[in-house]
Amino acid sequence: MTIPTQMSLHGFIATAPELTYGKSDIARFRARVGIEQWRKDPDGSFTKLEPQFCDMVMFKAAAERAYARFRVGDQFVASGYVHEYAFGRDGVSVPREEFVARQIGHDAARTRYSVDRPEPDADREVGTAAVREPSRATEASSAAVGI
Repeated sequence: MTIPTQMSLHGFIATAPELTYGKSDIARFRARVGIEQWRKDPDGSFTKLEPQFCDMVMFKAAAERAYARFRVGDQFVASGYVHEYAFGRDGVSVPREEFVARQIGHDAARTRYSVDRPEPDADREVGTAAVREPSRATEASSAAVGI
């Protein structure tokens, strides 16, 4: 049995996100995103290069949620696919591509946040000790890690 996977993209929001509604009143989130680039040097160190930029879009309710939660500079991880298309400019067909995110979240390795979990359902609590998580102590961290 194979593990189902999808293409992913991690980066940062580079321009102010836009939320628009098309002819069929479907929400569309669009932002220009940056992807950090690194080069491994012969001595084993890494040199940060200029980021690569692309467009990222989302649709429907996910677009509205992303628009409410993401701002310029936010680090994210998204899964989805690359959509290749072409448009006409001055009578010439110009090829383009955009990343269509199906799911998105803040990058846990680079973002400090708290999780607002709903109260457990009564159905879930009845006789389901295995479902309950053991209590965990967490340390507040001021530094994020990741390359």
